[in-house]
Amino acid sequence: MRDDAKRPEAEHEPVTGEHDARPGTRRRRPGRLTACLCLLATLLLVLPGLVPDSPGHLGSLLETFLPWLGLAVPAALVAALLRRSRLAAAAALLPAAVWAALFGAALFAGDGAEEGGLLVVQHNVSDVNPDPAATARALARTGADLIALEELTAPALPAYEAALSAGLPHHATVGTVGLWSKHPLVGVRPVDIRPEDVGEGWNRGLRATARTPEGEVAVYVAHLPSVRIGPAGFASGLRDESAVLLARALSSEPLDRVILVGDLNSTLDDRGLAPVTSLMTGPASSFAFSWPAAFPLARIDQVLARSAQVTDIRTLPATTSDHLPVAARVRLRGRGGGAHVHL
Repeated sequence: MRDDAKRPEAEHEPVTGEHDARPGTRRRRPGRLTACLCLLATLLLVLPGLVPDSPGHLGSLLETFLPWLGLAVPAALVAALLRRSRLAAAAALLPAAVWAALFGAALFAGDGAEEGGLLVVQHNVSDVNPDPAATARALARTGADLIALEELTAPALPAYEAALSAGLPHHATVGTVGLWSKHPLVGVRPVDIRPEDVGEGWNRGLRATARTPEGEVAVYVAHLPSVRIGPAGFASGLRDESAVLLARALSSEPLDRVILVGDLNSTLDDRGLAPVTSLMTGPASSFAFSWPAAFPLARIDQVLARSAQVTDIRTLPATTSDHLPVAARVRLRGRGGGAHVHL
């Protein structure tokens, strides 16, 4: 009998993959790729600025949807389960911990029941809204002190004036943006945030002084240009240019206390909005995703303040617009009469 016939049957079985112990053969470690992807997700969460903005404004795109990187965690855990990899499961804990540190508080943000300060509502009402009267009635029921609207059209404007005038008798409009207030508005004027390559007649910024019981506060309403995601990347150049112009207007505002309300077509993490967010502050933590209304992915409708505090922000029930309304509480500080040092 040949010698190899006496060998155990197992010795004749081919050895492949992670069990291959032949000399010179690299042992596979299941989950190594998943672990590397977890490390990459963690790095992007902590340092999204490492992603360059050129070409295609990829950095801004990442920052706009930064919280959604958290989906890497359940994906890694599923992969770890399928591959039975302890390495992948352990690696998933790293982005999970970082995500929780960055965004965990937003999961437990207030329910909007907080009282005090000004109740400010922001809503892009859509220039193709099929039922502006219904949207206007929904906004009137919020009991807001200030309501800022964008994409107002001439045919729809009377519906908003009719529905909002009882509770908010003071209002001003410039181009396609408007402001309704319980308190008197003075010093109303346009704010030029039109990018250089945009034609005449594009008016999407206004400024007014609201005379509240706690003193005067400057209120800005702005609608920055839209962005597009296409084959060339994230087209945000016009929005970024408009943000610089808005920041210049805010830095020149003589009143200390300022509230900025509007559709900024940007999240507060997006570097494209940095000229504005360097001057203003938003809520401490809250998702309140407002767009698109059918499946909200990001909050691009903002309420920001200077020498005041945005203590709470939340979304309101859907209207017939493609955005959700957002409501915020703003606590004013001091009397607001001092001049601001221009930047």
